[in-house]
Amino acid sequence: MQRKFLISGGGTGGHIFPAVAVARQLQKEYHGCEILFVGASDRMEMEKVPQEGYRIIGLDVMGLKRAINPMNLLVLWKFIKAYFKSKRIVIEFNPDCVIGTGGYASLAVLYAASGMGKKTLIWEGNGYAGLTNKLLAKRVNIICTGFPDMEMVFPREKVRFTGNPVRESLYNIRNKNESCKFFGLNPDKPVLLITGGSLGARSINLAMQRGLEKLAEAGIQAIWQTGKNFHAETGGKTGILAMPFVREMEYAYGAADLVVSRAGALSMSEIAVCGKPALLIPSPNVTDDHQTKNAMRFSKLGASAQLKDADAMDSLVNTAIDILQNQVLRDKMRATLAELARPHATVSIVSEIKKLIKT
Repeated sequence: MQRKFLISGGGTGGHIFPAVAVARQLQKEYHGCEILFVGASDRMEMEKVPQEGYRIIGLDVMGLKRAINPMNLLVLWKFIKAYFKSKRIVIEFNPDCVIGTGGYASLAVLYAASGMGKKTLIWEGNGYAGLTNKLLAKRVNIICTGFPDMEMVFPREKVRFTGNPVRESLYNIRNKNESCKFFGLNPDKPVLLITGGSLGARSINLAMQRGLEKLAEAGIQAIWQTGKNFHAETGGKTGILAMPFVREMEYAYGAADLVVSRAGALSMSEIAVCGKPALLIPSPNVTDDHQTKNAMRFSKLGASAQLKDADAMDSLVNTAIDILQNQVLRDKMRATLAELARPHATVSIVSEIKKLIKT
């Protein structure tokens, strides 16, 4: 019997790439299964999902304005149309299970599918639940979470702490000697990994640029992913590697003694899986300030340190040096990260889907 799966999620890479990872694992578990994606017609999933080899249907949807705004009438009208289109898609495709990974489109799809009695599962990667998943929580069968203790947000009996899917190459990161050799660094000296995502993070980049002399004086090396919009001036300093994008992250994490990063759910999951102490600088420009809430969850548990974006310019480099010089603190972070890590998150999510189909 050929299984069929309908997957909806998008808007950002944080919703799209986990959805694709789940699709790939479903294909491993159910050979020859049919997978259909549904996304927002004007968002990046319409380009990224076909690049991964999957068919996708677009819905004309838009996000709710949080303040009182007449545009919300248009939002509601578009949702109603998307809801009825989603019902037609579910009837015609007839999936065994419908999976949502967040984003505007998944609300319409999962709302329709759950009302039609289909098996439904959603994934919430952040430590703070998004509006879409909050609205769906009472309707769906299973809720997979990237953070522990999400029972305080969702119905307890539905919650499964699976962790967040990460790129497969990070399940087996390289050791420090091999990784430093790959980058031409000295394995006997501390290494700082700085990443602000593919576009970079301006506050982090400016703080790094200002603090290069301090890092060099402290004998600290750096692998600095600047993003494509920032040109770093390293002055030819030995051991300071600046590049727009680091493709071989299994080596970058392998070399790192400390990671400076934004606090997106997937970045934090990578940090946990790799067991790397981190200094998190949440982006202030995200919906509901969820990166700050993510970082607070980690810092309260002792898994990382946290710094406000506004304080990065003056404090980032000094704080990073302090952590790199504190072996006891970093050992405590590593121990806590080992408890939080879910290196087989994708397998766990698909396992929940398999159980759901059987019930």
